[in-house]
Amino acid sequence: MQLPIQSQSTLYTEPWETSAGAAGLVDIARAADRAGFAYVASCDHVAIPRRLAPAMSTVWYDPVATLAHLAAVTERVQLLSHVAVVGLRHPLLTAKQYATLDHLSGGRLILGVGAGHVQEEFEVLGVDFERRGAVLDETIDALRAALGPDEFPEHHGKLYDFEGLGQRPRPVRERVPLWVGGSSPAAVRRAALKGDGWLPQGDPRDRLPDQLARIRRIREEAAVQGPFTIGAITEPLYVGEPGWDVGRRTLSGAPEVLAESLRAYGAMGVDQIQVRFRSRSLAELTDQIRQFGDEVGPLLEREPEGNLSDSLTGSL
Repeated sequence: MQLPIQSQSTLYTEPWETSAGAAGLVDIARAADRAGFAYVASCDHVAIPRRLAPAMSTVWYDPVATLAHLAAVTERVQLLSHVAVVGLRHPLLTAKQYATLDHLSGGRLILGVGAGHVQEEFEVLGVDFERRGAVLDETIDALRAALGPDEFPEHHGKLYDFEGLGQRPRPVRERVPLWVGGSSPAAVRRAALKGDGWLPQGDPRDRLPDQLARIRRIREEAAVQGPFTIGAITEPLYVGEPGWDVGRRTLSGAPEVLAESLRAYGAMGVDQIQVRFRSRSLAELTDQIRQFGDEVGPLLEREPEGNLSDSLTGSL
């Protein structure tokens, strides 16, 4: 799940989040850890221009600091940057931060990367916004070297050139999983060719099969080998009958009903789903996380028994 509180766009923030802080993040991360969630995720924005602040807000926690803080209070849940705009920073700086995070967390890092979309962030940091795709492409290559097993990584490219510079600690794993975010044609192609996984940007269910087919085709044509993790972001969820207006798109109902709906992602070839719960308070959210882990998660691998679609609240 993407963590609440740490980013507060008006598109998805619940009212209670605006007065929450570090203690709430710790409670949520611990709840996800206990419930068996695969990862918790944190976003990345350096600074929000005034023109975008009414919609995006200016609350965007730093992902490295946030995930490092949560690594110390959790045991097994993985730590995902969703997504780090790595083109804003020199790859050796990014590698130093995330390699340290991976080392301190015992190898729990998943590095999610994306091109970014806020022009003013690039301009103030002296990075070419119009060429951000090409910058990201080379940055990924440089990060592959800088986060690899070599103490003295080496990369020679158009933008970055380094060798003979040592960095320790090294990541725990020889290959840190690198997932590429975004749903544009360029982002999907980048994920297929350069990533270990794909993080879509809100693709509805009916768009996913075509996106997955395109990824498979690109990888086959380029003869790209190795494991590849396909992700999806689900509709908002509520376990049980809410008793309050959770919105037309929210899927709610009994655990069996939610599980039947979510299994459709696996049937189309999705490997991991990112969930978000509607809630009116921190306590309600952590209770939803617990219920999902206890009652919905165990059903996701199970074959459906009968047709529960008629009981599903919400619109797909």
